[in-house]
Amino acid sequence: MKLLLDENLPKKLKYRFSENFEVLTVPEMGWSGIKNGDLLKQMHSKGLKVLLTLDKNFSYQQNIEKYSITLIVLNGIDARYNSLVSLIPKAESFLDIDIKPGVVIIE
Repeated sequence: MKLLLDENLPKKLKYRFSENFEVLTVPEMGWSGIKNGDLLKQMHSKGLKVLLTLDKNFSYQQNIEKYSITLIVLNGIDARYNSLVSLIPKAESFLDIDIKPGVVIIE
C-alpha cells in the first residue's frame, strides 16, 4: 500500500513503516509548498489514497471525500520525530483494516 507523508511530518518517519507500505513524502514527489487542495488533486492523479499529516484542520478546509482520500492525522505531543514514532504502529494497525475515505485521528 502506498502512503504519502505530508511535508509537516519528519521525513525520516517513512523508514519506521514496515515493508508492507511504500511510503512517499511530499518533497520526494516534488509537491513541496503546494496548497492542500492542489495536493489532493496531485494525489488523485497519481492514485495515492492515504495521506498522513499533523494538520488537524485539513479536513475542514478540503473536501477529502471528493478525492476518495483517507486522511490520517497523527496527534502526538508535538511535531518531533521522537514524539510521533510511537504512533506509527497504531497507524499501521489501522491501515491493515479495510480503510475507507475520511479522517482518522491516531493518538
